[in-house]
Amino acid sequence: MVGNILSAVVWIQSTTFESFLLSRAIGGISEGNVQLSIAIISDVTSPETRSRDLSLVGIAFATCFCIGPPLGAWFSTHPLPITMPGKYELNVYATPAILTLILLSLEVVLLVVALPETRRLGGTSAPASDPKVQKAPARERLATLSRLGRTHFLFLALFSGKPCTSYIGVEFTLTFLSFDLFDWDNAQNGRLLMTIGIISTILQGGYVRRIKNAEALLAGRGVALCAAATAIMATLPSLQNQRGVATSLLYLAAAFLAFTSATVVNNLNALASMQCDDVVEGDGSKNTHSELTKGRALGKFRSSGQLGRALGPILACAAYWTIGPTPTYAASAVAMIGLYTSMVYGISTGTGSKEKSQ
Repeated sequence: MVGNILSAVVWIQSTTFESFLLSRAIGGISEGNVQLSIAIISDVTSPETRSRDLSLVGIAFATCFCIGPPLGAWFSTHPLPITMPGKYELNVYATPAILTLILLSLEVVLLVVALPETRRLGGTSAPASDPKVQKAPARERLATLSRLGRTHFLFLALFSGKPCTSYIGVEFTLTFLSFDLFDWDNAQNGRLLMTIGIISTILQGGYVRRIKNAEALLAGRGVALCAAATAIMATLPSLQNQRGVATSLLYLAAAFLAFTSATVVNNLNALASMQCDDVVEGDGSKNTHSELTKGRALGKFRSSGQLGRALGPILACAAYWTIGPTPTYAASAVAMIGLYTSMVYGISTGTGSKEKSQ
């Protein structure tokens, strides 16, 4: 959080692109709050309820995805004076940067005052799971965790080239497409992205949280619908003269992407956490594998996803502007189908546990 606050401070005083880029680099280096949130939720939930409770993280993302961009746009149109007292220069976007600094400071206070420590030496703070269920062998869980990490990387490398409800509200090739085909302005693109956020929030609150012990199934459905969405998007340039049909199909693709945002990452996180041992590193336990302690295992798993998230926009934007939207989205659809197939045959619907024999 200190790094995020420093990033906001640099952003406030940025008057060149280089200094703004520095602020974003500082923020990126400091982004560990999502991983910590997932680890904390894993600490205080049982495997049976973990995926439902992890969906709260996704709901928070989706809600902020709806609120954040309009707030930022409004404040950016009501800038502070460019030159403050003492000839201190501010950029025209300093107002949303100041708001960011205020919110981050309030978050730090909330964390200090209201968040208890969930790491308990000598055991776990999570509710006890079913005594009839025991963990699968460590080697099997390590193999599953490795497959999940690869899936997480590949999915985000493909998906991050399209809008997703991440912590920064990624807006990449879908808005390029809407501008190229329909000459949409910021307000129209904002409505499209808000539609994704609203649908994703509703799905996570009313659908994902109600389904139990189906993490792999939900993640697979999300990947399948992402393949359908990119296939639809590949057809849109050929329908440019049929604006009504093309717009309807674009919103249909957006709805599919909202389902993807609501299901895939949260359920992959839940599956990964279920492979971990319910102890913390350094508690002296001999009944755990060092690579399966929660902090280390989930840290590596999330890092693979972050690498995919970093590479995805670069690859997608490069392909979009080099070979065009239709080949880019068609290739993405084929890749998503391949990823879905690998998930069907490579990821178990289980939780890294098995029933004790009676």
